[in-house]
Amino acid sequence: MTRYDERTALVVVDLQNDFADPSGSLAVPGGEAVVPLVNAAVREAAESGAMIVATQDWHPESTPHFAKDGGVWPVHCVGGTWGAELHPAFALRADAPRVRKGTNGEDGYSGFRMRDPETGREMPTELEDLLREVDIERVVVCGLATDYCVKATAIDAVQLGFDVMVLAEAVAAVNLEPGDGDRALAEMVEAGVELA
Repeated sequence: MTRYDERTALVVVDLQNDFADPSGSLAVPGGEAVVPLVNAAVREAAESGAMIVATQDWHPESTPHFAKDGGVWPVHCVGGTWGAELHPAFALRADAPRVRKGTNGEDGYSGFRMRDPETGREMPTELEDLLREVDIERVVVCGLATDYCVKATAIDAVQLGFDVMVLAEAVAAVNLEPGDGDRALAEMVEAGVELA
């Protein structure tokens, strides 16, 4: 079992209806099966006094991130819609911080930074500041999807100087190309992420 303490943050990435529910607009294969595994991690983290943070995609109705506006992805996680809400079975305390990304149309793969899809300019989210304020040294990552937002969040956390672990059983991949999820895990390990 993963050990948590007051210097550890569990970051649950994008466990939202559009990704985790089979009827979501960008449903991740196996996404719903991740929810109870994430909940077990949340319980363990809470019992150990660790910080727990959730990230959420929170897009406007039109963004260059979406295929209809020139991007790659179907419309998903539009702020204020069912698809953007956290999965109802996800046992997150109401007072846990939530970091919403992509609110102004940015590509929000990482929980730590967003990128303007037109200019390429990167900007931070509030996640790093939240962690630094309470002296977090170690980040444990789980959620969706392995090959996009989980990977980007975990690698950014390493680059920001945190010790990083990904709960390999509590993630699931989009796998646009077969094997993308496995390749993403290998990239994370190469970047210095520990898998559990």
